[in-house]
Amino acid sequence: MSEFRIHHDVNELLSLLHVRGGEGAEGYIDLLQKHRTPYVTTTVSSHSAKVKIAEFSETPDDFLRKYDELKSKNVRNLDPLVYLLSKLSEDKEMLQCLQQNAKERSESSANTTSTTSYTLPSTTTKMSMQELDELRKKLGNVTAISNARTPTQLNPVFPNWVYDRPALIGDFITGPSGPGAEPVVPVGTMPLSSQEQALLEDLLFVLIGVDGRDITAQPVLGRQNRSFIVNPTLDMSIKELVNRILPVASYFSTITRFVEEKSSFEYGQVNHALTAAMRTLMKEYMILVTQLEHLHRQGLLSLQKLWFYIQPPMRTMEILASIASSVDKGDCMGGSTLSLLHDRTFNFTGDSQAQELCLYLTKAASVPYFEILEKWIYRGIINDPYSEFMVEEHELQKEKIQEDYNDKYWDQRYTIIQHRIPSFLQKMADKILSTGKYLNVVRECGRDVTCPEAKEVLYTLKERVYVEQIEKAYNYASKVLLNFLMEEKELVSRLRSIKHYFLMDKGDFFVHFMDLTEEELKRPVDDIVPSRLEALLELALRMSTANTDPFKDDLKIELMPHNVITQLLRVLAIETKQEKAVINAEPTEAAHTGLEAFSFDYIVKWPLSLIINRKALTRYQMLFRHIFHCKHVERLLCNVWITNKDAKQHSLHSTKWFAAAFALRQRMLNFVQNIQYYMMFEVMEPTWHIMENNLKSASNIDDVLCHHTSFLDNCLKDCMLTNQELLKIFSRLMSDCIAFTNHMQSFSQSMSLDRLSLEHAATDGSRDPLLRAATKVGASAAELADALKSGGGFEAAIGRFDSNFSSMLLDLLDKLSIYSTNDCEHSMINIIYRLDFNGFYTERLSRMAIERSQKAAA
Repeated sequence: MSEFRIHHDVNELLSLLHVRGGEGAEGYIDLLQKHRTPYVTTTVSSHSAKVKIAEFSETPDDFLRKYDELKSKNVRNLDPLVYLLSKLSEDKEMLQCLQQNAKERSESSANTTSTTSYTLPSTTTKMSMQELDELRKKLGNVTAISNARTPTQLNPVFPNWVYDRPALIGDFITGPSGPGAEPVVPVGTMPLSSQEQALLEDLLFVLIGVDGRDITAQPVLGRQNRSFIVNPTLDMSIKELVNRILPVASYFSTITRFVEEKSSFEYGQVNHALTAAMRTLMKEYMILVTQLEHLHRQGLLSLQKLWFYIQPPMRTMEILASIASSVDKGDCMGGSTLSLLHDRTFNFTGDSQAQELCLYLTKAASVPYFEILEKWIYRGIINDPYSEFMVEEHELQKEKIQEDYNDKYWDQRYTIIQHRIPSFLQKMADKILSTGKYLNVVRECGRDVTCPEAKEVLYTLKERVYVEQIEKAYNYASKVLLNFLMEEKELVSRLRSIKHYFLMDKGDFFVHFMDLTEEELKRPVDDIVPSRLEALLELALRMSTANTDPFKDDLKIELMPHNVITQLLRVLAIETKQEKAVINAEPTEAAHTGLEAFSFDYIVKWPLSLIINRKALTRYQMLFRHIFHCKHVERLLCNVWITNKDAKQHSLHSTKWFAAAFALRQRMLNFVQNIQYYMMFEVMEPTWHIMENNLKSASNIDDVLCHHTSFLDNCLKDCMLTNQELLKIFSRLMSDCIAFTNHMQSFSQSMSLDRLSLEHAATDGSRDPLLRAATKVGASAAELADALKSGGGFEAAIGRFDSNFSSMLLDLLDKLSIYSTNDCEHSMINIIYRLDFNGFYTERLSRMAIERSQKAAA
């Protein structure tokens, strides 16, 4: 089983059992992969498992009946499932857990009044715009699913007269009165030779589906085999010989009914091809019966000779009837019919004639399926009018990739239907899906592609033959799409362009842009004119080295509804217990400014939108907003440094609190700059180079998608954006830095205003001794500040800022040491080395680790 299949099955199981929280799917997947064994269920083990479940079950007869029914329908993986159930029946703890889970699910389903999982808000409250958008998306998804399930075209039907004339079917016509008249003389009173001749005449009729005088067919109920009534007055020897021959007539009836029924349009092309092959064999059988009739008319046929001549076709008819019954019971179509035929062919390995017969039927039935397969793997086209092929197409719009975060065009436009996969193509199913998808992408870009190594795919018992053909088609499709994206659509250049702006690769562009837009972005979001920002962006692009980027015109500006921390917390809360609380929480931002809402956006067209889709762009935006927030805080701290330069010109012997403020500002600046350096040069740059090297060696578009997604995920994880605890601490640190800068700026402004007012008051002859002392000739700015802040409020505020910042920074370093040790996130330990480069926090961190271990031991 592939890793993708394990992921899918585990997620399906968790959703069916309504399991949430805990370690999640990833934890169970890792556990399963560690404990996988190559054990294969054998006939003996499946039989013992079946017996064990029957003993454990309260209704063993119903279980065995259901098992036989599923076995007759050729249900795939039935025996492994039974073996798994037998193991579950031995585990008492697991049984109790499943019973408790079933009880909880039944209670929860009883409490819900609707059958769907979509809930509407109460009519007494008004819907918000966000709820309205979510409801619209849900209704759109339901409509899309219903449209996908509804066939786009109706199958043609036969005219009514085909069904109104039962004689056209070729099977026995059973009714209240038979077609023949009652014999004048009872056949039992006739001599043996006369009885034999009469029975020969009846048998030749019965063998082609027509009732005789002394042998009549019984009506068939459901899918039972045809049975016959033989005149009880016949001689026992003749009657015994007739009963040996009659199964051939029963097989003929089964095959005829199957051929007539499965020839209808709705049963698909594979069943049509199978019935056509059976018709060919039935013609040979009819020729044999005709020859026997010719011998009978010449007086050269006896019951013994008839029994001798009917021996070879009897085995053929039995196999055909068995296949017809199995296909009919299993409601097989398309791939499931081919799986059944393939299994029968392999089961007759010791019987060369039976295997040759099944091989002939399988080859004939597989022709239409392989024609669909050839169109798919050689041209990327699905022509499947009866829904038989393993790949199913869904009507999805590729334009939504750039709009909808949850759009899964690449995963859901074409999907594999498991029960339609022939068992001999099971191993190649994923490659078949990918081959057609790759070619289809190129076709939708207006280029006609046809595999140059296209050959007719034929069924054979040697799987290597068509496996090699599929491999060649897959390699060609991978190469065509990869070259198309890499060379013609310049995927790597596009990614570099995105890196310039979203990961701030172009430093001069960012400085120009911030200088131009800082005043505009300080306004509330509602007061910002987007067109003005776009114009300033255009100006910054033309004035910087970004002007050489050929894709710079695709960069756009977007004002988000939440700040970056709120956005990240909402994303991290998805599918957790806190999801509703986070979504329904009241916004805490009193005045949402442009700096908090600002983000870049990027225009990507098809087919590059397969790689750079809305989900990827959202990740880029989160990284950009995080770095942009740090840059904004850094600029604020640098502005404080510039305004405080004036105070450094004077003597600070009497202003110890000013020195404390300068030291705190420098620590904050050191923290922000080191965090930025870590993210940009120790996380993003190395990870980008790894991705770039991986893209050079990628062999298909799925590898490109995987490498690109891995790059973004690693960046988000190593930049502490996927851990709620670290993110909250970091958010508080940034808020403390912003509050400190605001306080310092307000103090500087008030100090300058107070100085002016004091000078003005001195010129007016103020009598206040404090003011006279502060404004005497030669008074310094520091002495003036001492006079203004003699109450000590400013010094206390700086002390509180210092205490809060130090405690939160210690908390951050402590949490980083824990995660780097427990979760093996070794890249995060680099932050500790950078922020604690001189061992200033080492002793306190060691003390916190000791206290934590003592608590754990207690």
